[in-house]
Amino acid sequence: MSSPQKVQFLSRNYKLAGLFYPPFPGSPDRAGASIIIAHPWTSIKEQSPANYARVLSQAGFSCLTYDAAYQGESEGEPRNLEDPYQRVEDIKCAVTYLVSRQEVDSDKIGVLGICASGGYAPFAAQTDLRIKAVATSAAVCVGEMARRGFEQDTSNLDILKTQLEAAGKDRNSDVDGEKVPIVHMLPNKPEDAPEDMPEAFRDLMNYYRTPRAFHPRATNTTLARGWDIMANFDAFAHNYMISPRPLLMITGTKAATKWLSEDGVEKAKEPKECFVVDGLTHADLYDKVDEAGAKLVEFFGKSLV
Repeated sequence: MSSPQKVQFLSRNYKLAGLFYPPFPGSPDRAGASIIIAHPWTSIKEQSPANYARVLSQAGFSCLTYDAAYQGESEGEPRNLEDPYQRVEDIKCAVTYLVSRQEVDSDKIGVLGICASGGYAPFAAQTDLRIKAVATSAAVCVGEMARRGFEQDTSNLDILKTQLEAAGKDRNSDVDGEKVPIVHMLPNKPEDAPEDMPEAFRDLMNYYRTPRAFHPRATNTTLARGWDIMANFDAFAHNYMISPRPLLMITGTKAATKWLSEDGVEKAKEPKECFVVDGLTHADLYDKVDEAGAKLVEFFGKSLV
């Protein structure tokens, strides 16, 4: 497999760091079809996006992965901010970047969003008609997560109110200098995990905070002020606008977030599909990509080529 090429492109004047994966030598001719792969919340391009990019580039697609604004190697202050609307803009600007490349057919651009980006990708496609096919893996709408929890109804508006109060204090720190602690989504090490840690978060910890996927640029931290941007975001409300372009949402039978993929597909019009991989958890879909990858090759092969 050829090494990906380091690239940069602008998103609202932030310089984003990306990797462009050309089709694998000797792979099927996909006639310039290219796929944007967007990473989960608190993650980076070298983690789950790289796993999917390898599968898809070996199948003949060119792929673009990148770090979102405020994160990884990309520009943006404050660092580690999760802004759904900026994330959506990143995807649209990634489309523009691919249009600029001679080897890419601008009428054959698809997008794959993983976890939180599984919400951002459909949201972007609802209004960006340049995106011809949309797929997600282990999709999460960060707004629904803020309102109802990662697992369905494990959170509520009372908990969200506390998070919004912290968001206000974080914003006020720009004036009064009283720093609000950065939010650690996961323990630094598995041995630091409390015994009563929810299994859904243990699943994530066993991916991000172990040699399985640990990366020094992925600290799994975020800013409290992000909650007041996420709290009323609704990724899937207008999924019907994607049609007649196709939507594929991949989840696992053991994924705590399976309900969100089901919700996203329910709110879409045909052609649409919820593809469920037997035995896989949410985080399993980050790196156990054989079955999901084969489905994506089939999906983009039919949708883009």
